[in-house]
Amino acid sequence: MYIGYLLILLSATAFGLMPIFAIYAYDQNISVNTLLFLRFTFATIIFFGYLLVRKKLVSITFKQLALFLLLGGVLYTLQSSFYFSSVKYIPASLAALLLYLYPVFVSILSFFVNKEKLTKTIILSIFISLVGIMFVLGSPTENPNIIGISLALAAAVVYSIYIIVGGRVTLQLPPIVTCAYITLFAAISFLIVGVSTNSLHVHFSLVGWLAILSISIISSVISMLSFFAGIKLIGPTKGSILSMIEPVITILFSTILFNERMNLLQLFGGTVVLVGAFIVVISSEKKKISRNEMDF
Repeated sequence: MYIGYLLILLSATAFGLMPIFAIYAYDQNISVNTLLFLRFTFATIIFFGYLLVRKKLVSITFKQLALFLLLGGVLYTLQSSFYFSSVKYIPASLAALLLYLYPVFVSILSFFVNKEKLTKTIILSIFISLVGIMFVLGSPTENPNIIGISLALAAAVVYSIYIIVGGRVTLQLPPIVTCAYITLFAAISFLIVGVSTNSLHVHFSLVGWLAILSISIISSVISMLSFFAGIKLIGPTKGSILSMIEPVITILFSTILFNERMNLLQLFGGTVVLVGAFIVVISSEKKKISRNEMDF
């Protein structure tokens, strides 16, 4: 019954670990383009390797291929570029907070595109979770830069489109096939960017390779597969709201591994985010129980 929610929570945990692995990668002077190119290259090898070994590689239509190109080669590349560029102008905490406005955009897009009802419970849970994230990430004291804010908001909008389009494709194909093609086109896209900007290099230590492999396996293969499998079961709106626990996971592991202390406001914020996600789960399950009782 709760498998869809558990898959999204697994995905959020795996995604939340990505900044932790990235810290180790950046400590080895690995460039952003190198990190992203190798991340998606290794993920592509794993996904397609599994499909080939298990003989589950299915044929896809030209339309589906075009959607995969849009998802991996365009949307994911743009989202990453906008987000990493925004932190050059505004504090990382503000950039992350603006990025996590994406559930709002997902809900609005789902209402118009998927005809998904925008209930009071969904709106309340989004509001509660956003308030919690504000406490978790903290309030930057610097004067915000309009360019940085615009880039971070653009990343949130692009990511919401990515989720909506990805959710539709997953309804037609197995989640692992969707992930395989998305990572393939993302890898090709970052290869083109890296070569054109001469920013690719592979001369780094074992620690750097371990960090990249961790991002590839945990924060790409596991996270993407569980995310698309989850939204196939519970929908993109609920999936995006539950994913808002990602920054909580990041700060929790930062505290454990790097001795970064969480203050009382951050602990309170993390609890609030979980409350917002919990409301979505409880509300959805109550509706299912009510419908089953009526059918009975």
